[in-house]
Amino acid sequence: MRSDLQVLLGFCANALLCCCVAPAAMAAEPAGGTTPQAGISRDQADAMLLELREIRKLLENIDKKNLAQAAPQPRKPRTATVTIDPERSAMGSADAPVTVVEFTDYQCPFCRRFTQSTFPLIQKQYIDTGKVRWVVRDLPLAFHANARKAGQSVHCANEQGKFWEMRDMLFKNSAKLGEGDLRKYAGDLGLDVSAFDSCLASDRHMAEIDQDSAEAKRVSITGTPTFVIGKADGDKLSGTLVVGAQPLNAFKSAIDKLLPEQPAQQK
Repeated sequence: MRSDLQVLLGFCANALLCCCVAPAAMAAEPAGGTTPQAGISRDQADAMLLELREIRKLLENIDKKNLAQAAPQPRKPRTATVTIDPERSAMGSADAPVTVVEFTDYQCPFCRRFTQSTFPLIQKQYIDTGKVRWVVRDLPLAFHANARKAGQSVHCANEQGKFWEMRDMLFKNSAKLGEGDLRKYAGDLGLDVSAFDSCLASDRHMAEIDQDSAEAKRVSITGTPTFVIGKADGDKLSGTLVVGAQPLNAFKSAIDKLLPEQPAQQK
């Protein structure tokens, strides 16, 4: 499609053409015809041409300014501040310089992809080396019917010290998260199934899950997985958001800039 500038210039060109053609047409009128009406003078035509040139310059400047304003600006990283419950399970050293809070949904295919592909690399490079503490919070999405109960099952497993094992089990079997499936996974992990069933049949931990969802909504986190990466300050974490099942490099760039600088090796 033509720009507004092109349309306006075309209009001006047509106006100029009309001004220039009228005298020429009069000069070609056959002898003996109707006496022609007086046209514009050469001075008037030159003045109009000059004015049209000035209009063109003005329109070109306006178009350049609009293009500059429409140029895409670099997006600033989104940030958020969330709370950290010291009673929640966390992987990694409590003294790690960087904390990551992950909002997850156990029925989410992208959460599964992240957990099985990127997370092991982060664990090896950052968590196991004492650089990152990893905290998981719940954000069961409304259109995932089994996600909220699955989240509860992980907390129930945590009562018996199997939080991370149950988390991994659910993501390996994210297509089968009915209550019967959850009980089977508890047995496969060697949990006391009777105690697990009692927890699952109650409302225990549901308030925590709903609190996580409410906090995610408060900071405009609406999808999973989403990660807040920053430095903890007591029970608060302010940091950069990484959204989606991103590759290692997306986390690496956010984490590395927060790590203390390593002293230069002496040669």
